[in-house]
Amino acid sequence: MLYRVLRPIAGLALVLVLASCGTGPSFVATEEPWRKQEEVACLASGAVQESPFVQSRSALGGPSLCGAERPFQMAAADGGRVGLKPSAMLRCPMVPQVNRWVSRIVEPAARYHLGASLAELRVAASYSCRPMNHVDGGRLSEHGYANALDVSAFVMTNGRVVTIKGGWNGAPEERAFLRAVRSGSCEEFTTVLGPGADAYHGDHFHLDLARHGRDGKGRICK
Repeated sequence: MLYRVLRPIAGLALVLVLASCGTGPSFVATEEPWRKQEEVACLASGAVQESPFVQSRSALGGPSLCGAERPFQMAAADGGRVGLKPSAMLRCPMVPQVNRWVSRIVEPAARYHLGASLAELRVAASYSCRPMNHVDGGRLSEHGYANALDVSAFVMTNGRVVTIKGGWNGAPEERAFLRAVRSGSCEEFTTVLGPGADAYHGDHFHLDLARHGRDGKGRICK
């Protein structure tokens, strides 16, 4: 992986432009101090405790700005009750957020609209050092910071599988469930993308904790 540095101008953030050397698409990344500060604070707070289903892993160095200080391999949420298949590699702040999302948003919606409890999340993506939407030359995705989770389907305790691709315009109860989940997700994550957002998110929900806007408090919900 080759890279070149564009020096800061008048106090602007350091920007790294990376080239893949033919092994993958290139991307543009910006050095953002809040990311490390937020992760270090989360680790120091004890918000994430290791367990049989949440295990710390070695730092994800990645090329340039990809990675995390101390990522976690998350195999289940909500106290181990809801599996993540396959397990997700996430930075510290994402782990409790996924737990809250499952218990406060997904589980109530599943019971109300589908009459069953949630048993499993089917994970389409977590950590991946790549540009947004895999577009060559684009900005580094939140997946590159282990700060995003893509979910393609929900599996219920009665065996029912609700996929985003098939259920979004599927049976009425599945449509209602998925729309309730997307709406509620916007309360827990700062970025929520799904069907209708763009051509890249028709078959999964993308959830992340990126900062938006000048004050970092904006949200994107599509």
